Amino acid sequence: MKLTTRVFGEVEVDDSKIIVFPNGIIGFPDLKKFTLMYDEGESASTIKWLQSIDEPEFALPVLDPLIVCHDYKPIVDKNGITEIGDLDEQEMLVLVTVTVPHDLTKMTVNLMGPIIINTKEMKASQIIVDNEEYPVKFPIYDILKKNKDAQG
Repeated sequence: MKLTTRVFGEVEVDDSKIIVFPNGIIGFPDLKKFTLMYDEGESASTIKWLQSIDEPEFALPVLDPLIVCHDYKPIVDKNGITEIGDLDEQEMLVLVTVTVPHDLTKMTVNLMGPIIINTKEMKASQIIVDNEEYPVKFPIYDILKKNKDAQG
């Protein structure tokens, strides 16, 4: 399937790479089909994009939460993710959404609303975790800068 995206231009998306969100994502309940995209020239530890198949102009920046919060262990209500199938840690991908304002030093991730992807079933859900210590706006600029400087 061909898509003309805002971030990546025209791209070909294989059907096997489509992730279905049965309930959509928070704020966009009608967007149910996505694919995960990233710039192949970038390292795996950078921002990826959850690209909408339903609305090709819409892409959501996402990040592996362990890059910015090494002890991230969200408490998930299993009833909230039953629609994405049985989860096995080996077949689960957890991502958090990134907010990138004009002032990059104010970049944040939402640790309270992670996206849980069942990579075997290619189904996903964005949930609200039960951990009170995880904020909706967790600052990440200094952490990313420190990580990048450490890599050389």
